Amino acid sequence: MSGEPFVVTAERIASFCDAVGDNNPLYVDPVAAAAGPYGAIVAPPALVASFRYIDDVFDDLPFVTRGGLMAGLDIEIVAPIRVGDSILVKSEFKESYEKTGRTGTMTFIVVRSTLSNQRGEIVAHVDHRMMRRAAGESPA
Repeated sequence: MSGEPFVVTAERIASFCDAVGDNNPLYVDPVAAAAGPYGAIVAPPALVASFRYIDDVFDDLPFVTRGGLMAGLDIEIVAPIRVGDSILVKSEFKESYEKTGRTGTMTFIVVRSTLSNQRGEIVAHVDHRMMRRAAGESPA
């Protein structure tokens, strides 16, 4: 599944950086970024986590719509995201597994989102891990 592309702007990058307290000049200062390794402003790696809701795959997974919680993200940056990039997100079910701990059985679902730019180049993979307790179980 995929949603509409997300156009990356310098303003969106700056707004994200402001929200998370990241003032790295490579992300917010055009002069410093021009002298940096990428030659222009790039998005901070953590920005890819904000693309979760662009893709409606989460709405189509009954596991997610019944509750549970986000159990983690694994992010793999393949290439920098640049101002002007149009990012397309395609997500798919990757795996499910169970773990039993002191509080009972937990089911984990992993959805992999692949982010690509307007040239079709993959820029990142994001694995979203959701956890839900087995039916009828509650924390001890």
